[in-house]
Amino acid sequence: MVLEGDSPTARALKASQVRPPSGRGEATQWIELKGARANNLKRVDLRLPVGRLNVVSGVSGSGKSTLIRQVLYPALREKLDRVTAKPGPFTSLHGAEAVKRVLSVDQSPIGRTPRSVPATFLGIWDELRRVFAATPEAKIKGFTPTRFSFNSASGGRCTACDGQGAISHEMSFLPDVVTPCEACNGARFDAATLEVRYHGLTIGDVLRLSADEAKDVFKALPRVAAPLECLADLGVGYLQLGQGSNTLSGGEAQRLKLAAELTASARHEPTLYVLDEPTTGLHLGDVEKLITFMGRLVDRGDTLVVIEHHPSVIGAADHVVELGPDGGEAGGHIVAEGSPREVAKQKTPTGRVLKSLFSDEDTRSRAAARRA
Repeated sequence: MVLEGDSPTARALKASQVRPPSGRGEATQWIELKGARANNLKRVDLRLPVGRLNVVSGVSGSGKSTLIRQVLYPALREKLDRVTAKPGPFTSLHGAEAVKRVLSVDQSPIGRTPRSVPATFLGIWDELRRVFAATPEAKIKGFTPTRFSFNSASGGRCTACDGQGAISHEMSFLPDVVTPCEACNGARFDAATLEVRYHGLTIGDVLRLSADEAKDVFKALPRVAAPLECLADLGVGYLQLGQGSNTLSGGEAQRLKLAAELTASARHEPTLYVLDEPTTGLHLGDVEKLITFMGRLVDRGDTLVVIEHHPSVIGAADHVVELGPDGGEAGGHIVAEGSPREVAKQKTPTGRVLKSLFSDEDTRSRAAARRA
């Protein structure tokens, strides 16, 4: 996708609210990568402020992914003694000591079978199992948290489908046909386990709740409600707690990973996150939610490096780096960098879009001031 000032995306966003500068002030630490020359990169020198939202933009094929995903990301992980692929060629790297972790939050699947679900991935299923085991009915029956595991053969999972809620039928020369389990009607558990209720819900009912519904049911349980609130904030509150991870889109999987990172119970360490076009497939309203969410990560001390074309995300950045001027061999240079307002002064594709975005907002602000 090539950014142009009068593109349909840019026109659609002209009426949207431009976010004010973050107010985070001048950065005191920088990560500096010098002499990156993988693929079409022309000995690129990259500087990124630590503890800020960095957006890397540019026309398709300009070298964004090569610079960030093939050089910077593996170089940082190598510097921190983490397992990684060999980085593309570069001259030097400085400032890596400012972060303790480097993670790529990509759109790869979080699981390939119905046994992996949002509730297990977010780490809230163990808490929910303990809640059900603490109910009067469960205590009378002698049920422990293990009884409410659909992945344990010693629990109360349905024996017909082994706790998967569905049965796959192999078809010769055709894709497998998956049908709901007739024994448990997709609830994953046996009849005795489904007799236990919490707030009127069986454990099977809980798996059918959406994140939006479940965050209200379990609002008294912070370790359950907080991750579900994150899903709602990221625009995927419609996902069911028991939805098979193999049915999630790449964008949904990516936002589950973001929610898991923000609500992880382990002690937080300053982390650099790499995201590649996280707005893919998002409605305009959900893009705003994503920007707010990324701001929360930065505000707690993390550094974000986001490869993105979306004007609203670029305009909300603390620091923008644009590659170009064109794609392929005509790319591989940094053609603009700085705050969004500074890049808006440049005659580049990103600069033109940002200029249009900011000029429309400035016009609306002046009109509002006159009306006041």
